[in-house]
Amino acid sequence: MKALCYNNVRDLRVENIPDPAIISPKDMIIRVTLSSVCGSDLHIINGFIPTVKSGDVLGHEFMGEVVETGSEVRKFVKGDRVVVSSVIACGECHYCQHDSFSLCDNTNPNAFMPEKMYGDTMAGIFGYTHAFGGYSGSHAQYIRIPFADIGAFKVPEGLHDDSVIFCSDAFPTGYMAADMADIKPGSVVAIWGCGGVGQMAIQSAWLMGAERVIAIDKEPYRLRMAREKGRAETINFEEADVLEALKDLTGGRGPDCCIDAVGMEASGSGFGYAYDKVKQWAKLENDRPLVLRDAIMACRKGGNVSIVGVYSGFVDKIPMGAAMNKGLTFKMGQMHGQKYIPQLLEYVQSGQVDPSFLVTHKMGLEQGQEGYDMFTQKTDNCMRVVFAP
Repeated sequence: MKALCYNNVRDLRVENIPDPAIISPKDMIIRVTLSSVCGSDLHIINGFIPTVKSGDVLGHEFMGEVVETGSEVRKFVKGDRVVVSSVIACGECHYCQHDSFSLCDNTNPNAFMPEKMYGDTMAGIFGYTHAFGGYSGSHAQYIRIPFADIGAFKVPEGLHDDSVIFCSDAFPTGYMAADMADIKPGSVVAIWGCGGVGQMAIQSAWLMGAERVIAIDKEPYRLRMAREKGRAETINFEEADVLEALKDLTGGRGPDCCIDAVGMEASGSGFGYAYDKVKQWAKLENDRPLVLRDAIMACRKGGNVSIVGVYSGFVDKIPMGAAMNKGLTFKMGQMHGQKYIPQLLEYVQSGQVDPSFLVTHKMGLEQGQEGYDMFTQKTDNCMRVVFAP
């Protein structure tokens, strides 16, 4: 089969690789119908996650059609249309039993890798390097789904693929961001990052009763989408001081809830951005936590900071004094897709949310490098490139 593979930093190639096969009786094989790029893929492609190897198949946000099931798969039959959580979970360990699926104890065969950095292991993730299990990704014609009854979900009749695919990752990540922020009716919510996850966090904040949503980015087309599709107020951080603007918009109080939907490759200006870029280049710091610093400083006293933007290792100059003395609550993590996807499919089916507006470009796998270049450089108002293998 054809698959889009990592070859080197910013160098992707379509290769012919063996078709996947059933390994465990709980496995399922699907024919991939759509597979989306994601901002967290860029951390791999840009060389910030060293546990990727040449030949690894990328991609973790996808849907498809069942072509084969293992003997212990009970929920699916050949021909079923499914959307699959990017996180792989067993459904039986302590963490899965408590709906913390991305902390699963049993799906990362390379547990020794994250243990060195994080002190413990996390769940496996499709197409997300060997530190997260070394699983083949979804930018391919076919993919094996371990623990299929736990991680795959039937698509309701009548829903278009474009409306469903982001229930695999972007929508549950954005929804979990809003959930962890403890948004209540009347809350004022600030969201850094207006990419796919940020846009879904905006939609989710309204679902949870937010009174106002303020979105922060620098790309005019993303900010426009936040206003037109998300009904958000917006701040362009290249045109305004974000902290001062948030004070002005909230009467000097600050947002009740702050969401970091950016993570380790945050953009910015001034000394702080230059400092992080130099330290990251010199391998003295893994990540650029500009957004995290701003979120801490902006959040009102007693407020909540929710982090779903990916961080990989160590960061510098975090204002912990402000966080502690303001009494902030932090929640963060990789998304627990299996917890949220059934509810999100209901929102899509009812018409309350239609994530299809994120699909701005469709391509074949052969255009994979072009698609990721467009996504990275944010050309042609690219929000998401979706591959149809």
